[in-house]
Amino acid sequence: MSLLDLDTSAREELAAQVQAEYQQLKDRNLNLDLTRGKPSSEQLDICSGLLSLPGDDHTDATGADVRNYGNLKGIQDIRELWSDVIGIPVENIYAGDSSSLNIMFDLVSWSCLFGNNDSPRPWSQEETIKWICPVPGYDRHFSITEKLGFEMIQVPMLEDGPDVDAVAELAKDPAVKGMWVVPMFSNPTGYTVTEDVVRRLCEMETAAPDFRIVWDNAYAIHTLTDEFPPIIDVLSAAEKAGNPNRFWVMSSTSKITQAGSGVAFFASSSENLAWYADIAGIRGIGPNKVNQLAHAKFFGDAEGVRDVMRKHAESMGPKFAAVDEILQNRLGEYEVARWTKPTGGYFISLDVVDGTATRVWELAKDAGITLTKAGSSYPLGQDPNNRNIRLAPSLPPLEEVRTAMDGVATCVLLAALEKLG
Repeated sequence: MSLLDLDTSAREELAAQVQAEYQQLKDRNLNLDLTRGKPSSEQLDICSGLLSLPGDDHTDATGADVRNYGNLKGIQDIRELWSDVIGIPVENIYAGDSSSLNIMFDLVSWSCLFGNNDSPRPWSQEETIKWICPVPGYDRHFSITEKLGFEMIQVPMLEDGPDVDAVAELAKDPAVKGMWVVPMFSNPTGYTVTEDVVRRLCEMETAAPDFRIVWDNAYAIHTLTDEFPPIIDVLSAAEKAGNPNRFWVMSSTSKITQAGSGVAFFASSSENLAWYADIAGIRGIGPNKVNQLAHAKFFGDAEGVRDVMRKHAESMGPKFAAVDEILQNRLGEYEVARWTKPTGGYFISLDVVDGTATRVWELAKDAGITLTKAGSSYPLGQDPNNRNIRLAPSLPPLEEVRTAMDGVATCVLLAALEKLG
């Protein structure tokens, strides 16, 4: 029965019950954290063998000593392996250091400073720079364009990808220079962009000749099951559509091996890579190739990567299932929340009663449960409906996830009852 269908006496009775439950929750003096999508210690242990590699042999497939300077592209061993993983030709892939976020910042900031290879002028010389932000989305993406002073325009992130009609309309403005997208198991909804939306993004006309889509495929193989969805080669699709330079594709091993010391990858057209290399070669002499060789030896091949991800799924899957089970049992009958049920990625997107997300966050915080701040999945932290909260169940042990989510459900229900008076 919907909360709205309860008569006054029934609602008052429920409110008293929930308030009592909330007081009991506070009395437990919990200290639980569901804020960021960090791998658990159990997950990090999966790849502990990586730390003893590459061993005594420091030569890559070409015979080069990886301990020395050079090779901006990254070693052939890891590039070929990753090409097999994500289905993009090896000649279109650079392997870098640990953070794809660093590369994204470089690409966008260098376009401001120098202009990219299709720019008539540096973006900083434009009167206004606008950027499309699918929401709910990844807060660290939004932080980059916020830091650089872009005007960020929200479009809905639908189950099949960004609202492509809205995107195509916005791209008619020459001030719109690009868009963020997490295409598979997206942050925080877990949605995956379909082939039809990919095709339309590749084919759409843009007023800005240097329009770029940052295609952050951070969760391309982060399944919660034993199935790996096909990965769309957006570079080939864009080239076929006549817009070969449209995509900057990102991926990394950061949540596969060790989060702080993985390998990041940048894939794009040959023209885009040449532009990137011209600047990156000034910024530095080369990436950490010892780490790249260690990863190549640890994985062995693409199937070795998938074997590791199956182990991650064994750890993560029960936690995601627990979140869904508890939300359904505690909130389903009252119709005060909706949440995504992803089959991969690191997050669950929770929508509560409009106008109550901040209150849910406050109630949880006061009860010792730290959630990502309400609105964090929106540019500037501004959720116009004040309804969205990102849940990240990966880090805590399963029993702590259960305890935290039962508490969160109490907070959602209490905030909804307060809203209804």
